[in-house]
Amino acid sequence: MVRVRLLGGVGAEVGGTPVNLGSAKQRGVLAVLAVEANRLVPVDRLLACVWGDPVPPRARNSLHTYVSGLRAALAGSGEVRLERRPGSYRLTVDERSVDLHRFRELVGAARTADDLRAGALFEEALALWRGEPVADLPTPWARDLRAALGPERLAAELDHADVALRRGRHAELLPDLVDRARDHPLDERAAAQLVLALHRAGRRADALEHYRLVRDRLVDELGADPGPRLQDLHRQLTGGDPAPAGPGRVVPHQLPAAPRSFTGRADELAALTAAVDGATPGAAVVISALSGAGGIGKTWLALAWAHRNLERFPDGQLFVDLHGFSPTDRPTAPADALRGLLDALDVPAERVPADLDARAGLYRSLVAGKQVLVVLDNAATADQVVPLLPGAPTCAVLVTSRNRLAALVTRHGARPLALEALTDAESRALLRAAPGTTADDDPAIAELVALCGGFPLALGLIAARLHHSTPAEVVAELRDSGLDALDDTDDLAASLPAVLSWSLRRLTEQQRTAFALIGIAPGPDVDLAAAASLTGLSEVDARRVLRTLEQHSLLDRRPGGRYAMHDLVRAYAATTADTLPDADRRAALDRVVDFHLHTCRAATLLLTAHGAPMELDPPAPGTRPQPMPDLPAALEWLDTHHPHVLAAQHTAAGLGRHQTVCDLARGLFTYHHRRGRLHDDVAVWQVALASAAHLPDPATHIRAHGYLGGAHADLGQHDEAIAHLHQALALAEHHDHTLHRANTTRALARAWEQRGDDHRALEHALLALDLYRRVEPPVSESTALTTVAWYAGRTGDFDTARTHCRAALTALREEQDLDGEAAALDSLGWIDHHTGHHGEAVRNYRQALTLFRDRGNTREAANTLDNLGHPLLALGHADQARTAWQEALALYRDQGSDADSDRVRHQLRDLDAAR
Repeated sequence: MVRVRLLGGVGAEVGGTPVNLGSAKQRGVLAVLAVEANRLVPVDRLLACVWGDPVPPRARNSLHTYVSGLRAALAGSGEVRLERRPGSYRLTVDERSVDLHRFRELVGAARTADDLRAGALFEEALALWRGEPVADLPTPWARDLRAALGPERLAAELDHADVALRRGRHAELLPDLVDRARDHPLDERAAAQLVLALHRAGRRADALEHYRLVRDRLVDELGADPGPRLQDLHRQLTGGDPAPAGPGRVVPHQLPAAPRSFTGRADELAALTAAVDGATPGAAVVISALSGAGGIGKTWLALAWAHRNLERFPDGQLFVDLHGFSPTDRPTAPADALRGLLDALDVPAERVPADLDARAGLYRSLVAGKQVLVVLDNAATADQVVPLLPGAPTCAVLVTSRNRLAALVTRHGARPLALEALTDAESRALLRAAPGTTADDDPAIAELVALCGGFPLALGLIAARLHHSTPAEVVAELRDSGLDALDDTDDLAASLPAVLSWSLRRLTEQQRTAFALIGIAPGPDVDLAAAASLTGLSEVDARRVLRTLEQHSLLDRRPGGRYAMHDLVRAYAATTADTLPDADRRAALDRVVDFHLHTCRAATLLLTAHGAPMELDPPAPGTRPQPMPDLPAALEWLDTHHPHVLAAQHTAAGLGRHQTVCDLARGLFTYHHRRGRLHDDVAVWQVALASAAHLPDPATHIRAHGYLGGAHADLGQHDEAIAHLHQALALAEHHDHTLHRANTTRALARAWEQRGDDHRALEHALLALDLYRRVEPPVSESTALTTVAWYAGRTGDFDTARTHCRAALTALREEQDLDGEAAALDSLGWIDHHTGHHGEAVRNYRQALTLFRDRGNTREAANTLDNLGHPLLALGHADQARTAWQEALALYRDQGSDADSDRVRHQLRDLDAAR
């Protein structure tokens, strides 16, 4: 959806995201065309509007450039077209997408609607104004437009005020009426509205004084007396007419001020409105329960919606702070809250019953049949809220709480609305209101948005600091101090750590400990199994604790049974973990690291059915590794938990568990190669190499250098690969470790292949085969035979290549080594293709592809698909070749393999060019 904004600086959004409209002149072109939306604008007039008179000689050329720039900026919407016609341009767009036209449409509708609907329409229209119209453009056309729109806005404001006064909203209107009367001192209508509002508010003397000031000003400056409306109003004042707000009724207006910095939340505002609009006449009272973490903006949203919808509730608005989570730690008792509500409804103290049920009954009787909004803020429990619910279906209730208040939903039909963080665009809009943040491309603002993670309280604190600090200075403070930078010792309600701490008060010791430990758990989130090991609880108890933390809005439940914390909540949880005994914190981290290590090992055993299993120490007491029933389950677990296993490796390094660091790298090796995660493989072996230096076993050091060198080779990083592989080889020779010599020599073959030296690669492959044959106890040499076959083929010795490949294939099938069989079939396909046996090549490639897919080896599946396309093309099956290469390209992209992606993209381009 596109939005063009003229009532302020010229701007546009596509799909809710602001777009860069370029220079001031380019924005001016859009402004003129948007004002004249769907109408042809002659080029000469467009030039005069944007450049003024005289028009510079090169303006016409610049205009073409600006139009092209606007087309590019708005291209993503599909809802707007910038068309050129002979001698003119036209912006074709839904006029409701342009705030100026939408404003006029809403005002026109409001002036023909009843008061209830008119108030909402006027407020929606006036909310579109963000400042001086087309403020970017200093030309006479822009000045004339601003001069014409000013009276339009004032007329809408005055009409809106008349409607609101008829609805009894004089107390709420007073601040705006005072400002308007000051800004337009000779406007009798504005003066009359202020005099009436002051009178209704019980300030008769102030009303008379303002009338006198206006009358004197009119006489002095215009030589005229006040008009009939003001004079009639003055007669009412001097005659003692009370000008009541309604027919003998009390209309409470208890809402706190509307939040001035409110931004975003369009979907949530719409949901609240839909709840009221969708209420069935005569049904139960409408209740909306807003939940979320402390500081997520629940009260902010409730008050913003309430003030935007005041006309729906002409009989008043009631507000109670229930202090469920506050510095006092004493939630308001329902009886005390009811006493406050009855006071607001003008019930004399002697008539207030002592009994809770009697108070609730009197309260419900007073609001029965009335349109009243009740805001119950900061509730602790559903039991605290229930006595305060009206019984009248004409009323509506907004409840905010950090708890989900499930009982309120199930027993009273409340509509739950869980608040998430603000989007980046909404966060920017909130910060943009602060001084010094006008540049949307300021990298410091982008970093502030990222550091706050869409948390409204954090963003509000940052916006306040931008009044006296630059964005760069605030970023530096956040980097240096972390969560402490969001602490405010003078105002606990504005301190994020303090606000979050209040959420822990009603948790048990077990729940608080779990909250703290989740804050330091490795990985972006946790699931039930990992949480059970982390906390040392059974899965039943861990599930109960997680559910409680979720109900208190300290955890969010994500798809797949995962639980995550907002970054700032997690940072606070980590600070609370520092207060746990060192031994308890260390034991929890040992358990969760062991959980990932042993579960990863179980998954890896299914991936490498023919490899020697890692020997591990038993897991720490209380650890519950997950069993792996089959290969698909193993791959699914690794796909899901890969970031957690990476994080567990870093946690293990921090704990000084160096053997575990190396074991986790080994556990991930096969998975990384199956899924093409080659950069991740380099990363884990770099960490492992650092830990290997602390271990006495030379095999660990050899393995770390060897695997790291192989990982660099797979990425084509030849110098790094050779350096590490030579170190591994030197260590293996020094310690007379034949198997490691063989493995390292085979990896060197791959490194030289990547360098383009196939002859040298073959030399290493042959040497590796010889070394494998010398290993005691004997190991399978089938994979080494495949390697020799591959490099023999690449050097043109296809007879040797085919002989070794078939021998390897026979042995691998006897050993039921499906991974090795797939690799041998792929090599055989390559040999067949390069010797002109294209049909045999296709058959071998397809058999290999089936095995690779069955084994979840997407990396080699991509390579085989790439290879398969060539013999298919040679056989004249261009469409099948294209399909194979398109699938290979998708896999390479998923794996982040840029070089392979570029190569296949060129093959597809050449194929299309040959059609």
